[in-house]
Amino acid sequence: MDSLERVREQVARYEHLLLEFEARRGESGGVELRIRLRQAVEGAHEYIAPMHERDIAHPQFPWTFQKFLYDCLHDYLCELFLRNPQMKGEGA
Repeated sequence: MDSLERVREQVARYEHLLLEFEARRGESGGVELRIRLRQAVEGAHEYIAPMHERDIAHPQFPWTFQKFLYDCLHDYLCELFLRNPQMKGEGA
């Protein structure tokens, strides 16, 4: 099983009410985890997280993938803030 198939196998284990997950080859040839909203929202982007080959090949990958996915979810949802106290400039 190659690295893309290995990641796709893990991604298939997760289903979310609001988000869709996909694994595919990136432009550099590596594997990317992609996260997007099921229903498009203006201004919301697709989150792309490159994955390292050594992490995918590691025997503990099925367990470490969950942490990686949850860390990506946290980052993605935080990136969708329109305003928060830490932002500088107008409207913050």
